[in-house]
Amino acid sequence: MNIFTSVVTGLLSVFFLFASSIKLLGWQKMIFDKQLAFFHSYGFNRQFMFLVGLTELFGAIAIWFQGSFWGVLGALALAGTSMGAIVCHLRFDTWKDGIPAMITLVLSSMVVYFSYSLK
Repeated sequence: MNIFTSVVTGLLSVFFLFASSIKLLGWQKMIFDKQLAFFHSYGFNRQFMFLVGLTELFGAIAIWFQGSFWGVLGALALAGTSMGAIVCHLRFDTWKDGIPAMITLVLSSMVVYFSYSLK
């Protein structure tokens, strides 16, 4: 893993550890309530939000195992949740609400790309 991939992996991991902890534990009430309201407006319930949080937690941890199946799967899990968020934001909200998901999609896709191109 080169320095660029390490930095991007670290940023993604910190972001998604934070995001998943809120979805799983609800410890930051203001952000939790806003995210839950988004999920409800998309037709999803709290249990689905919990599953998204589990996926984000898996991706945030697994992404560190670059060079292995788990590292790529972790980056793909983060890309998948980012794509889902983008679709929901574009369909039900404004494109501006999807900017963080667009950034994480680009970064997680770069991690997948570099994990294959550097071998």
